[in-house]
Amino acid sequence: MAELTVETTYGKALYEAARDTNKIDLILEEISQIRDLIESEAGFREFLNTPVLAGAKKKKAVSEIFKDVVSPEVLNFLYILIDKRRTRNFGKIVYQYQKTINENNGISAGTITSVEPLTEEQLRAFEDKTGKLLRKNVSLENKVDASILGGVKIFIEGKIIDASVKKRLQDLEGSLMNVTL
Repeated sequence: MAELTVETTYGKALYEAARDTNKIDLILEEISQIRDLIESEAGFREFLNTPVLAGAKKKKAVSEIFKDVVSPEVLNFLYILIDKRRTRNFGKIVYQYQKTINENNGISAGTITSVEPLTEEQLRAFEDKTGKLLRKNVSLENKVDASILGGVKIFIEGKIIDASVKKRLQDLEGSLMNVTL
């Protein structure tokens, strides 16, 4: 039996509320922006996560910051996280929310790593080819990593498709090490 984590519970509950209010995409956009703010602003992250401050003070500050910026559903969700002392899990909750959207739309999400950013056209081509390979709809997020030297590395559904130059060089090195003279 699968274990329900805090992230899974809250992410799926938020998805159900968003679905019921017909605001799935709006809420995704809003919580993604808040997640980015929390990740980029250490002071704000510490403020939300500190056990020293009372929840009422945090909720008042959050209200002042977000009341005219986000939907009432997202603001109420933040209040719940503050009350339950779950703000530390916010990034993972957003991830679970996105994962739930993808599951309900029949999409497998993954990442594609390349030396330079891919164009939208290149990204769509890799999504199409990976989708045909897996026989699913695929959505890939592009990450840049110069250490792969060239080619691409795709990670999806716990599988890795490594077509990087670095991997090919490692394979060649392994082959050469096994050659006896």
